[in-house]
Amino acid sequence: MNVQSTPSFSRQHYLGGLLIALTGAILFSTKAIVAKLIYRYHVDAVTLIGFRMAFSFPLFAVIAVWQMRKSPPLVKSERWRLIALGLIGYYLSSFLDFLGLQYITAGLERLILFLTPSFVLIMSALFFKRKVSTLELAALLVSYFGIVLVFLHDLKFGGDKVLLGSAMVLGAAISYAVYLIQSGQMVTKIGSLRLVSYAMCVSSAACVGQFFLLHPVSMLIQPVEVYWLSLINAVFCTVLPVFMTMIAVKRIGAATASQAGMIGPVSTLFLGAFFLNEAITTWQLGGTALVMGGMYLLSKKKS
Repeated sequence: MNVQSTPSFSRQHYLGGLLIALTGAILFSTKAIVAKLIYRYHVDAVTLIGFRMAFSFPLFAVIAVWQMRKSPPLVKSERWRLIALGLIGYYLSSFLDFLGLQYITAGLERLILFLTPSFVLIMSALFFKRKVSTLELAALLVSYFGIVLVFLHDLKFGGDKVLLGSAMVLGAAISYAVYLIQSGQMVTKIGSLRLVSYAMCVSSAACVGQFFLLHPVSMLIQPVEVYWLSLINAVFCTVLPVFMTMIAVKRIGAATASQAGMIGPVSTLFLGAFFLNEAITTWQLGGTALVMGGMYLLSKKKS
């Protein structure tokens, strides 16, 4: 009998995939913590994202070249669509996210970004006439109420800056939701690995180009801590989570992997407290629980 077909192997395979999904979600959420640490060296968002993508680019480029050699060439329409997806999904979304992080806590940032699936649902209902069920509507209301709780709490102490930062991160979540909707058809045509590597290369080029367009070359000289933190941001908070999530989806399915991603806001809350001395209040815990509860309800909905 094949060893790989035994229940113990299947269980280990599942648990391994779940562990990969959890680790990927935590690492991806950690980018907010690393960004906050980099901001302590008086680095602006353009420099932060430029360094992040400059360090990420070689890794994604290697995978993109590998995919290019083993796959049929893209048609012209697919190339243009990939460029648009890279600019919307990873460049614009990341840039707005890091801009917003200058003004709000890492915990609030992660909660707002966690609402991306709900924006996908709303856009599908508005533009593709997808019917929203009672369960889905309840999930949205619970999640948004949780965001309002945390937002009002932070607004009390941060004022207009919290409003501005939240609006930017909200824009990041919406732009990434657009990317998810538009990339759905391309994934089936060219594959997720090829799509991600190509889109990330486009995003890297845009971020690095923006840096040189807006800053003099002398801005490349930064404290050594900025280089190390940017390398961590690129490898451990960008490249690894992207591919760990893909591996997890292949092992345990997209639904289970997305539910594992719910650890993100919780990990950010406690990591923010540990590394950034961000307070953990009852309001934040309550809001986090509501947002995660709403997204859990959304994930349980059968498609």
